[in-house]
Amino acid sequence: MALILIMWVWSKLSGAKWEDAWEERFYGNPNVVISHFKDKPTIRIEVYGPSEAAALEIQEQFGGSIRKVKEQNWAALSPVQAPPLKIRDCLLITQESEKEKLAALQEDFPDRQLISIPPEMAFGTGDHATTSTVLRYLVDEARRREGQSWSCLDLGTGSGILAIGASLMGAVGGLALDYDPKSVEATLRNLKRAEVTQFEVVEANVLEWEAPAKYEVLFANLFSDVLRGSFPGMARWIKPGGTLIISGILKEQWSITREAAELAGFALAEEKAIGKWVSARLTWES
Repeated sequence: MALILIMWVWSKLSGAKWEDAWEERFYGNPNVVISHFKDKPTIRIEVYGPSEAAALEIQEQFGGSIRKVKEQNWAALSPVQAPPLKIRDCLLITQESEKEKLAALQEDFPDRQLISIPPEMAFGTGDHATTSTVLRYLVDEARRREGQSWSCLDLGTGSGILAIGASLMGAVGGLALDYDPKSVEATLRNLKRAEVTQFEVVEANVLEWEAPAKYEVLFANLFSDVLRGSFPGMARWIKPGGTLIISGILKEQWSITREAAELAGFALAEEKAIGKWVSARLTWES
C-alpha cells in the first residue's frame, strides 16, 4: 500500500527574466519546481515539503501563496544527496552533516579537509558552477599567499562556504556579509559546525554598507547589477596588492561587468566561463 502523507507547497508567479535569480535562491533544494507558460513571459516557482512552518517561512520572505496537498510515496521524493565535491587536491565539500558519516568520509579522504554544508534554502552548497569556481580560485589564491598573513571579505556569503574555505586555507580572519537574514543564520550555523571563530558575520546591503577595515582578498558571488554598483566600495575595502574574486555573472552581462570593474581601478587577471556563468580574478595595485 502506497504511503500517503500531507504535503505543503509554496508557489509564486514571477517574470521569466528572474528565473536565474530563483534558481540560485533555491539551489540545492530538490523539491523546487519551476514551470513555464507557453507564449507568456511568466514562470511559476513551487517549493514542496512536509512542513507548513517551512512554507510559511518562505511566504514571509518572498510573498506568494501556500496550500496543503496530498502526495503519494513521499519517501520517493526525499532529497538525493549530491556526491562530495573535490576542490583541487585539498578540499572536499559534502552535504553530509552526521558526525559518524563525516568521520567515515574523512577516513576515505585523509588528505583533504572537509567542509560540511547541508542543503538549505540559502544558496551555496558548493556544487553550483559559480561557487565551485570561486572555491578553486580561493585555493589558488591561498597558495599564492602561503606564508603570508591575509584576511578576507566575503560579500554575498550565502551559506558561509567561502569563509570556511578561506579559514581552512590559512586566512587569519575576516568578515562575511549577506543582506538575507536567512543566509546569515545559515552562515552562523555552518561556521559553528566547522568550528570557525575568526569571522564576523554581518547582515547588510552591500550597496549601502561600509567595511570597517581593508582586506587582502575579497570574494563577491553576486548578481551583475549588484557587482557593478559595489565595485567603488570594493576599491575602498581592498588593500594594495589585493585580489578580488567575482562570480554570479551571466555571459551576456560579463562585458559590462568587466568594464565597470576596470573603471573602478581593478585589473583583470583571469576569467573562466562554465555554462552560462562567468567567474573572474582581478587585482588591485593602488
